[in-house]
Amino acid sequence: MSTDIMKDPQPIRLVFELARADHPRLYDDLIRFHKGTKRVNRLRVLAYDGLLAQSGVFAGMRRDLPLQPSGSGAQEGSGEVTNDIFAPAIDG
Repeated sequence: MSTDIMKDPQPIRLVFELARADHPRLYDDLIRFHKGTKRVNRLRVLAYDGLLAQSGVFAGMRRDLPLQPSGSGAQEGSGEVTNDIFAPAIDG
């Protein structure tokens, strides 16, 4: 990226067509919203979450690190379910 782009970032305008046959799950999720702001915001959230998942910010979602479930199979009500709340923060 050039420094000129970083100094004066211009908004990106996207206009695209999505057919259900191309991506049924994405289409079904987006079609729940009427045309407009809510649908656009939902697409933004999905895109950003996808970017975070791709870069490995979400635990267990990196391609090079397999998800490691608890060996004991935590049961509802056990303390194992909440142990990760006190884990170190996720830094990108």
